Amino acid sequence: MATGQTTIDLGAAPQASQTKNTKPHGKRPFQGHHRKAAKYRKKAKAATEGSHEEVLLADVQALLASQKITEGDEDGAAEETPLPDQGSEIEVEVVELSSTGDGLARQKGSDHIYVVPFSVPGDIVKVKVYRHNHDEGYTAADFISVVEPSALRDDSRVQCPYFAKCSGCQFQMLDYAEQLKIKKNIVVKAYRNFSQLPPELVPEVLDTIGSPLQYGYRTKLTPHFDGPPGNPRRGPKKGHSSMPPFGFTPKNTRKVLDIEDCPIATETVRKGLTEERARLAVEYGKYTKGATILLRENTKRVPKASASDTPPPLEGTPSTALRVETDTHTDSKTCITDQNATSTEYIDSFVFTNPAGAFFQNNNSILSPFTAYIREHILPPPPPTTPNTTQQPPIKYLIDAYSGSGLFTITQSSLFPGGSIGIDIADKSIAYARRNAALNGLAESQCRFLAADAPELFRSVSAHDPDETVVVLDPPRKGCDASFLRQLLQFAPRRVVYVSCNVHTQARDVGVLVSGEVEAEGTGKEKEKGKRTRYEIESIRGFDFFPQTGHVEGVAVLNRVDA
Repeated sequence: MATGQTTIDLGAAPQASQTKNTKPHGKRPFQGHHRKAAKYRKKAKAATEGSHEEVLLADVQALLASQKITEGDEDGAAEETPLPDQGSEIEVEVVELSSTGDGLARQKGSDHIYVVPFSVPGDIVKVKVYRHNHDEGYTAADFISVVEPSALRDDSRVQCPYFAKCSGCQFQMLDYAEQLKIKKNIVVKAYRNFSQLPPELVPEVLDTIGSPLQYGYRTKLTPHFDGPPGNPRRGPKKGHSSMPPFGFTPKNTRKVLDIEDCPIATETVRKGLTEERARLAVEYGKYTKGATILLRENTKRVPKASASDTPPPLEGTPSTALRVETDTHTDSKTCITDQNATSTEYIDSFVFTNPAGAFFQNNNSILSPFTAYIREHILPPPPPTTPNTTQQPPIKYLIDAYSGSGLFTITQSSLFPGGSIGIDIADKSIAYARRNAALNGLAESQCRFLAADAPELFRSVSAHDPDETVVVLDPPRKGCDASFLRQLLQFAPRRVVYVSCNVHTQARDVGVLVSGEVEAEGTGKEKEKGKRTRYEIESIRGFDFFPQTGHVEGVAVLNRVDA
């Protein structure tokens, strides 16, 4: 095995998240639209809030409702038409896109819904019936081929030979402007289905901001391979007798699809994939278990004295490193495969280091406009000057909850004369955040970090005046738990900027902040009523961190209501 090479056992436990989500923040948004759907859901288990399954079910139920299948309709075509056998091939027409990126389709003469990947509205496609989800009222199907393409589809746009097999991308057949429209609609539906707010409290969602790169943007990949077949659970295990498929998992199957290249990855990561495939072709016999291989781009930067200056290669940089020249600097880019190594990347003039295997945004090309947008909206706009207007004090402090290695704490620190503070549950993240602050020349008085669990988070900043404080949230996919939201409402900062990689849990949490009633625990057996704090939404906008996929990042800006 190559020096520094790290393999990850596929059975390894995932890393702990920032908070433990133990309580829902309201009722599930799926109310029965008709008797048939209620029958399907009678024995269904509750899906995890904001999960792929719950988001898909919301879209299925909305489509059923739009088909006007009303209560008491027992004689419709959907009731009379038997479902096709599993494994059979049928033709269906795609009528809309789910927020999961899958097409929702119907067979001619039937109202039953089929969930079809790699399809767009207007497509007539041949599919293979994969699984009937009777409890949820839809059927999962595998895409086979396009019978009649939609006007939206242009397969000449597809740049990957594995598209429609690999599950990583969904939209390569679409124009990029159309992808951004779809992602705006995903945000719209998230707030409609999950916020529990009346429409008048949700402003119009702004247009999605696109990625400067639509291909060649991913700075991290984690391809994997399975262990040798037939190995016993206990006792001696044999290695592979030939190179196993090495790549990613296709839709609706557990088998690994062998991937030689991935065009949404950066050139450095694609080169790393080629090198790891060559290594595995020689060393496959050493593996008695499956493994996941890390491929993370790492950048070393040398400033230039002038645009014509050509710095020599950095000491210790391999000759195979990719050199990128600009007028102000030269970057040497390499691919790291050791998850415990330190990776470095740059956002404008800011530098960030992280454990290579830890989370950091995987599209460096969008981080400059993204952090600039946060910088433009993190402070409230100037209030109107009227004789009877009470002037608010200027905001002095930033609290960056779920701060990780300090992305917002550092890039926004210049705006806050009282200083910015990042808080995270992970000691290792805080250690790297402090290191990053020092690398960027920020004194502790201007930018500091604390390791704190959620129950202690706002106690650690109790000296901050909420009227002079803005809080940035960037939680994991599951969103904020009830305990955290309760603390946030009790602390009551004047402004909140909520960044999320899951706009559905973001919408749920924003709904809690807008409704805004919280109970504070008293000193006795009973709870005493806490102060009422609620927020109004100033703006909601999506960012396309992952072009060609159904994923969209969300930014919601909220202001405390003081009336």
